[in-house]
Formats: sequence, C-alpha cells, structure tokens
Amino acid sequence: MTLTTDHSRAVADGAHTHGAVKPEGSRAERRTSFSLDDIPVPHGREEEWRFSPADRLQPLFQADLGSSGVTVEVTAAPEVTVETVGRDDARLGTAGQPGDRTAVTAWNAFEQATIVTIPKEAVASDVTSVRLTGVSKDATAAHVLVRAERHSEAVVVLDHDGNGTLAETVEIVVEDGAQLTVVSVQDWADGAVHASSHRARLGRDAKLKHVVVTFGGDVVRVTPDAEFTAPGGEVEMVGLYFADTNQHQEHRLFVDHAVADCKSRVTYKGALQGSGAHTVWVGDVLIRAAAENTDTYELNRNLVLSDGARADSVPNLEIETGEIAGAGHASATGRFDDEQLFYLQARGIPETEARKLVVRGFFAELIHEIGVPSVEERLLASIEAELEKSMSAITGAPAA
Repeated sequence: MTLTTDHSRAVADGAHTHGAVKPEGSRAERRTSFSLDDIPVPHGREEEWRFSPADRLQPLFQADLGSSGVTVEVTAAPEVTVETVGRDDARLGTAGQPGDRTAVTAWNAFEQATIVTIPKEAVASDVTSVRLTGVSKDATAAHVLVRAERHSEAVVVLDHDGNGTLAETVEIVVEDGAQLTVVSVQDWADGAVHASSHRARLGRDAKLKHVVVTFGGDVVRVTPDAEFTAPGGEVEMVGLYFADTNQHQEHRLFVDHAVADCKSRVTYKGALQGSGAHTVWVGDVLIRAAAENTDTYELNRNLVLSDGARADSVPNLEIETGEIAGAGHASATGRFDDEQLFYLQARGIPETEARKLVVRGFFAELIHEIGVPSVEERLLASIEAELEKSMSAITGAPAA
C-alpha cells in the first residue's frame, strides 16, 4: 500500500488548493550516487526541483566548486575530538550517497572535511559549536561529519553566517545506543546561496534529534535524510523558518524506515512575509515491507503574514506493510486568524502587539523543544527582529 498526502499552498490572494499528488515512483527509487555523471544538472522541471529557483542555484550545480569561500571554526566540548582530514579518509561517505545535484557536486569538490567525534560512552559536558562563515561569493564546497560512537551523548550546533555561496554535506552517524542532538542554523546575510545535504544513519537503539533553523540568505535549501539500520532507533526532526521579501527557503526531508521497531517524529513550522517570499516543505516518509511496528508522524504548519508570499507544503507517506504501530501526517497553511486578533484587540491590546503575540505563540512550543538554551534565546531574538520588520511594513514606521 502506498499513501500520498495532500499538497497545500497559500498564495497572495489567500487561495488554498488541496489535492492528491501522484509521486514519480517510490521515494526509495530516487537515484543516489557519488558520481557526477549519474546525477545531471537539473532543468527545474524534475520533481526534486519543481519548487526551486534553479537559476539562482546554478553556481552550485557546477562541478568546479572551490574551497575558499567559507571558513570553518570549531569550539568543542572537552570530551569531543575534532579533526581536519583529507577526502580519502575512510570514515567519510558512510552515512549514505548524494541524492541530488548540489549534494553530488558538494561531495566531489571538497578538499578537506571536519570530523567531530563523540567517543564511546562519553557524555559531553557542553555544546560543541561548528561555525561556517561565508567570506566570499565564490561557489564553495564544505563537508562536516558528526560521529556519535556507541552509548555517547552530545549536542552539536552548526552555525552558518556571513555571505557565501555554499554546497554543503553534513554526515551524521549515530551508533548503537548513542543520543545525539544536531542543530543547524542558517543565519546568512541577505545575498547568500546555500544548499545543504544532511545524511544521517542510526544504529540499534540510537536516538537523534535533528533541528533546522532558517532565517537568512537569498536561497537556502536544506535536505535532511534519516535512515534506520537496526531496530529501536528514534529520530525527531524539528524545523523553524521565517522567510522575508524575495527569500526562498526550502526544506526537503526523507525518513527511511528500513527496519522494524523504529520511531520518527517530524515537526516543521514556518512564517513568511513580503512580496516574493517563498517557503517549501516536502516531507517524505517511507515504511518498507520489513519495517513492522513502525511509529511515525509528520506535521507542517505555515503562517502567511502578508500579501505576495507563498508557502508550498507536500507531505508524502509510503507504506509497504500493514503491520505498523502508527503512521500519520498533517499539513496546513493559513493567514492570521481575524477572530484571534479581534479577541486580543477587544481586551485592549493594540493590533501590532496582537500580531506579535499570535506569531510568538505559533513558534513558542516548538522553540522550547529544541533543548539548547543558547539557541532558543537566539531564535526568540531573531523572530522578534522579523516581527519588527513586519510591523514596520504595516504601520510605515522604521523598524527598531
């Protein structure tokens, strides 16, 4: 049995469309390869790219990416080891093969990789921070591997800032019994272009919390894949995004339930404002025939704050066995609720403050699920700054 869920869209005139979307074959049949020849330059009409501004991503489709446009700086917890290695290191490439053009160009172009290792049974006493800073607009490839060895525990935060053009690979390996949180923050300057492929593999009884936060950049496209390789694994994928005028933010997820007795939860929320703001969320979950007793659920919510903005949301669920614990999904896109605003204003709260309260409430629960106080504080500050932009556009007053 294969199930494919609704595609919901909100556009500037407030219209919504809902309808069955037939996939181009099973998500499991998508071509993956380390070879550039196997994954050609897209023309933009492929299912994988139909929502993407291919013209703005063109620099990252090319095979000759450099390595000088982004710097990498790591601040590690005392228990964590950090290495810079060549591309011939045997640990690289073990989390799966590239699945789209920017992923395969990133793999073939990087010269050195950063490997963050949490040793067996170690419990990190602090957050490990990996900062990638754009220092030029030269199209660049970067590679990061995070390895949580058996029964270890750690939090790793990937920070992206500056102004760059980056094709990035993030490999995540969570070995048996390990518990790992990886947070990727995209807080680029306005002109940045970033395509990032996250590939995660989970061992027996492994737990991964994967968090993606996107605010800045001209075009940001993040594609997290998670694959279970042994029973007992759990993955929680959390995402927040806020797109402004002419920004394109895209998040495409794939959870591969290839074995029995595993659990996944996906929750992404986004807000968008301004003419040309465009967000895309695609959530693919595959439950293979061998994956009995799977428990999975995915949720996407989008809040459109102004005219001229558009959100696309496409949840897809493929089920190849009837012996599951549970499988579900939900997707919705909408504007401010006039009744909520009326309720708040009727109690003496000015309209601008009422709008801020609604957006804060929309994001609040998800922010507190991240579990990293320093990241949560930054998120709240970033949301506040975006709200100031929104309110200044409505009132005509300059942002504070």
